[in-house]
Amino acid sequence: MDIRARLEDPRYFQIAVLSTFVTYGILALDFGIRPENAVVIVITALLVQFAGTMAAGLPRFDPLSPLITSLSLTLLLRTDIVVLAAIAAFVAISSKFLVRIRDKHVFNPANVAIVVLILSSDHAWISSGQWGNAAISAFAIGCLGFIVLTRARRAETTIGFLGCYALLLFGRALWLGDPLAIPVHQLQNGALLVFAFFMISDPKTTPDTAVGRILYAIFVACVAFAIQFGLYQPHAPIFALVATAPLAPIIDYLLQGTTYRWSGFTTVHEQRIEGVQK
Repeated sequence: MDIRARLEDPRYFQIAVLSTFVTYGILALDFGIRPENAVVIVITALLVQFAGTMAAGLPRFDPLSPLITSLSLTLLLRTDIVVLAAIAAFVAISSKFLVRIRDKHVFNPANVAIVVLILSSDHAWISSGQWGNAAISAFAIGCLGFIVLTRARRAETTIGFLGCYALLLFGRALWLGDPLAIPVHQLQNGALLVFAFFMISDPKTTPDTAVGRILYAIFVACVAFAIQFGLYQPHAPIFALVATAPLAPIIDYLLQGTTYRWSGFTTVHEQRIEGVQK
């Protein structure tokens, strides 16, 4: 068992960073996370991942991805009904196995689960206000997220999204004559940064080429801007990503590249088995 190969997997860093966010949020920022919801989300996600692994005949149960999804749901999704927390985890993980194109799942698991719960129930909502808008908090989240991204080699997705979204926000403020403090405040949002660094950047649901990822990120930013200021819906990026997710397979068809595979023991193990089977 190659420990070094395991540590090369960027998901370990994602889990460490997201766990730090959850801990800091509970201890210092009063996120309002219900412990029972967090436990149910983690257990349900792991069970569904295990069941999906067995049903799909995969060679190895991989707990890393469902743990990342669980932490993302714990950070962003709020509900006062434990059953809804379990449903969110079920929808998130099952979507990876049920909605696939060209051997890639279409939707980011946490993203699609949050949208489904919010649209189907009045007892589910997104947490963002508790993060606060202090520049130092936003900077810390951004830096830690960027470290994760560079290891996953998907930094251009986040940079493209945040760059385009910021230009649109500042452009709107200039057009309306608003003070620039307004778009700065809008960008200093914990939920937005978690979305940008840990959701839209998911290497398993973004296009396979760098050019495709940049184009995709710009399109998501434009749709999010339209939803936020055209439909006046809060948390527009969350909804925009679900709406635009089917675009990624189209970009992959037009700009063909290499499908991303996680580094580490799991991927090496699977590749060896695939080689034997071929």
